Amino acid sequence: MSIDTQIAEIQLVLPPEAEERRLRSLDQLQILDSPPEDRFERVTRMARLVFGVPMASVALLDRDRLWFKMVEGLPLSEVPRAETVCQTTVARTYTEPADPALIVDDLARVPEFARLPGVGGDGGVRFYAGYPLYGPGHQPVGTFCVYDTSPRNFDDSQQATFRELAAWAQRELERADDLERAAAVQRQLLPAPMRGVDGYSVRSMCAPAYAVGGDFYDHYLTGDGVVFTVADVMGKGLGAAILTASVRSALRGASKALDHACPGTSLGEAVSLVANHVADDLTSTESFVTLFHARLERSTGKVEYIDAGHGLALVSRKNGDVEALPGCGLPLGVLIDDEWTSEAVTLDPGDMLIIVSDGLLDLLSEDSDAGTVGDFARGHSDPQILCSAVASLAAKCAPLDDVTVVAVRRDDSG
Repeated sequence: MSIDTQIAEIQLVLPPEAEERRLRSLDQLQILDSPPEDRFERVTRMARLVFGVPMASVALLDRDRLWFKMVEGLPLSEVPRAETVCQTTVARTYTEPADPALIVDDLARVPEFARLPGVGGDGGVRFYAGYPLYGPGHQPVGTFCVYDTSPRNFDDSQQATFRELAAWAQRELERADDLERAAAVQRQLLPAPMRGVDGYSVRSMCAPAYAVGGDFYDHYLTGDGVVFTVADVMGKGLGAAILTASVRSALRGASKALDHACPGTSLGEAVSLVANHVADDLTSTESFVTLFHARLERSTGKVEYIDAGHGLALVSRKNGDVEALPGCGLPLGVLIDDEWTSEAVTLDPGDMLIIVSDGLLDLLSEDSDAGTVGDFARGHSDPQILCSAVASLAAKCAPLDDVTVVAVRRDDSG
């Protein structure tokens, strides 16, 4: 690449919205300031061996610093962002997305790089090769780099090897063996597609932003109805997934037990019982859970529901109107011994209840809200069509947040 191109990239300032998306993705990794790990050390050690260089790193670019998850040959744990070449590597994902690698034969020959601390001089860095690393939503969050104290160049074969090692670092950033297993278990815990609900069509989908997610949905049959749940545990990744499994199990168990022992028990009692059951876990992890929990009476179309801080449920009427359902209280984990009172809405023939998580907002537009979801729903009046459309959006633009949808439509003849 030309020196002029390098200088232009150094001077690039990301639009605030792009930088915030990038930092949000970095935050979702929940890896900043964590201890070194052997899986990253294996990548940097192999890079030093293959290329015969004294230094290699896996680093994450925070708002004001470059933090090293793993670094060999450099006595550093972090450096100011403004004093790094890696910020230029991250910038290349926006200017050169097809070829974001930044390979500079001699940093000392580029004035904007030469004046950075640690570049040139006795024992300073001269050669640099960096490749962006990506977080949820395919946002550039860091770099995989190799450095040398002498100028050099990479031939085509070495460049190909460098990209392969960067891909290895990317895989390690995305998942470890236990994370892959957790992702498989989480998928298996989702309920089977609901079929045969007389008079209704039901479809659900969940697309985690990363290997595992903090969203979940659930549904199961009762005597004359169906219970639906969509919940979002604060946070992403394995920690949120652990809490998700706990909340899901507690809510299903409490709801079924109360329905069996005391038919007609209010949803508020079930949610309060679960909130008390998981209160210590949410307090100790400084987390909370937004929740939409509903019970449908099939014969009448009446939906009794609790919206605990979720705020993303609506009814799309047959005539094209869309009604946002009001919330009923705070999320679980905000206040000790909180209580929830249920609300109700009725599905007439042709109406559809739609419950989504906030990950869908990011997919629809940067400034979307519940009204945007309503506009989207108007163009997808069937649960299967709606879920397929959301899945297509997630496939085209990797989500920054977990995306969950549950849609229940009362048949026109219902």
